[in-house]
Amino acid sequence: MTRTRATVARRIRLAAVVLAIACLAGCATGPRVAPQRSALAHWTPSPNFNARKAQIIVLHHTSIGNAAEALRVLSTRNSEGQVSAHYLVEANGRIDQLVDDNDRAWHAGASRWGDMTDLNSSSIGIEIDNDGESPFTQPQIQALVNLLADLTTRLGIPREAVVGHGDIAPGRKNDPSVQFPWSTLASYGFGLWPEANPIPAPPGFDSLAAMRLVGYDVSNPRNAIIAFHRHYRAMETDTLDVTDAAILYSLQRKLMAPRQ
Repeated sequence: MTRTRATVARRIRLAAVVLAIACLAGCATGPRVAPQRSALAHWTPSPNFNARKAQIIVLHHTSIGNAAEALRVLSTRNSEGQVSAHYLVEANGRIDQLVDDNDRAWHAGASRWGDMTDLNSSSIGIEIDNDGESPFTQPQIQALVNLLADLTTRLGIPREAVVGHGDIAPGRKNDPSVQFPWSTLASYGFGLWPEANPIPAPPGFDSLAAMRLVGYDVSNPRNAIIAFHRHYRAMETDTLDVTDAAILYSLQRKLMAPRQ
């Protein structure tokens, strides 16, 4: 009996040692990454996400024109499947956060920007409550500027890395529409924007090559040009001109300038 009890005791001690080693190994992996949530937003969680790291911010308009309905769609399955975004900026300036900044919301779909093809995995998605035809409100643009300042600071995203859904999915998407005030965002230092009075492009300047450098997918030039015009000239025509060349030459020089 004594030998049996001693054997049992040794087994218990051995199990305790194994458990302690396992616990130490688990601790060695480090703590779980803390949630990334903006202090400016109301946390309204959506279950539609995966984990990832953001390098760019993509802006959308909801096209619904009703914040409550937009929140419902972004948090449930709808006729086009599950869709979500990290943030919704309402017309009155309220910001709702639906997905943690560390997680992968489902907002970009089939898209491309430069070398990035899985934009859901590399972006923060911001929906703006707007029907796609009306002007954006001053409170929501100010709220958006505050949110961009917060995100770029906390997450280390470059301030110029702010684009529209229509930029990353030319021909398929047109948000945040020609109504969106990209120049206003640029005045706060967000998004890539040309000089106030860009100089003419040199002879032989390749506008499509410059568009590709900016990030546009130019495999369908017409779609790319329309997307570029929507963003930089608030129109949706499909023919490049000397003004476009000057804008693109300015953007190209900014992108190729040595980093400070």
